[in-house]
Amino acid sequence: MGTALVTGASAGLGRAFAVELASRGHDLVLVARDRARLEELGQELRSRYAVATEILPADLADRAQTERVAERLREAARPVDLLVNNAGFGLRRSFSSGDLAEEEQALDVMVRAVMVLSHAAAGAMRTRGSGGILNVSSVAGFAVMGSYSAIKSWVTVFTEALAVELTGTGVTATVVCPGFVHTEFHERARMNMSRLPELLWLEADQVVTAALRDLAAGRTVSVPSATYKAVTAGARLLPRSAVRRVSGILAQRRRTARSAVSTDPPASPAG
Repeated sequence: MGTALVTGASAGLGRAFAVELASRGHDLVLVARDRARLEELGQELRSRYAVATEILPADLADRAQTERVAERLREAARPVDLLVNNAGFGLRRSFSSGDLAEEEQALDVMVRAVMVLSHAAAGAMRTRGSGGILNVSSVAGFAVMGSYSAIKSWVTVFTEALAVELTGTGVTATVVCPGFVHTEFHERARMNMSRLPELLWLEADQVVTAALRDLAAGRTVSVPSATYKAVTAGARLLPRSAVRRVSGILAQRRRTARSAVSTDPPASPAG
């Protein structure tokens, strides 16, 4: 089944991708900041599924560490057949009242690292004439919910452009755009999600299965669940003024009850 490299693999969607891919017989390169959690996951996958696991601790906000992951993707002797760019984190505070350093860190992890690793993977895969790149975006990219929406909009459009460029090469690019998913994501960002209706929640396994199915089918944009397919279709058709209004309502519902001037530290990147 080949080897898959998953970023943000120690928790949330990244862990779910790793487990599902291992269950399908893929060897894994597991990337995240937390070595202990990666080693625990690697051991679990080896024991349960008899696959090979490689641990590659890296903070994707750090350029040198991101380059180490890129170098692994370029290795011709140990090819990576599937890249899952999943690492990311939520931004709890608004752009104007938040910490600019956190905003820059978000760009490094969820934009720059996605670009660098996609470039490394696409180059190596084109040479071999096969492979897949799966980038994790969000339905937030179709909405207007702070700079996180702008970041995820970039991931979606970037992946679409990459898919066009790779047409006919044997390499595919797919972007998955989930909505709200039951993971550690919102807890880490200290977001109060209690007012969101259950209809809007997805399970991690549901997102992973849909994403891998659409990847195998060669679909460029994957939106898990009928609910979010309707949401994204509506976002494309509605006037942008209406999108901004609805986005504002959702943002208010998810906003933490803590003051915007809280002295709490910023959220940490997933993994």
